[in-house]
Amino acid sequence: MSDDARANLAHNVRSLREGRGLSQQRIASLCGIPRPTWASLESGSANPTLSVLTRVADALQVSIEELIGAPRTACRLFPAGTVKGRTRAGGQLRPLLPEPLPGLQISRMQLEPKARWAGNPHRPGTREYLTCERGEIELVASGERWQLGAGDTLVFRGDQRHSYANLSGRDEAVAISVVCFAR
Repeated sequence: MSDDARANLAHNVRSLREGRGLSQQRIASLCGIPRPTWASLESGSANPTLSVLTRVADALQVSIEELIGAPRTACRLFPAGTVKGRTRAGGQLRPLLPEPLPGLQISRMQLEPKARWAGNPHRPGTREYLTCERGEIELVASGERWQLGAGDTLVFRGDQRHSYANLSGRDEAVAISVVCFAR
């Protein structure tokens, strides 16, 4: 492990532990490692195995990349327009999170009048949550049709074929899509 990665690891594990209000003893116990091992991680003197890094990442609910990557600032502003979406025929799909969260994808869908989109089936066990913010959206999943109006939420299996449609001929429809990927 490089000196930079070791220094990043030391800073990140200390910040994450303190941010969660945990003692070194408690977090070491959650990780299943001795407290002196945790102390060496925080001091920057450790050269941990992949097994130790995996245990630490799991206990802190972050990726290994986040443990050894450059420390993040406490706050970071992403000005309007810096989080790029993709334009699809009949609308736009824009992520709401500027940085990836493992296992989670949250997007804002804007469907123009009469637009239809096919969804991509994800790996088995994936769940999707679709909340209609404005207009009306038809979702076809598992061979069933669902009509969602403003404020309605539908939970469905994301590992099957599904599609979205704005049946209105005049008004745009807007929804929030949350995809929880199976591990």
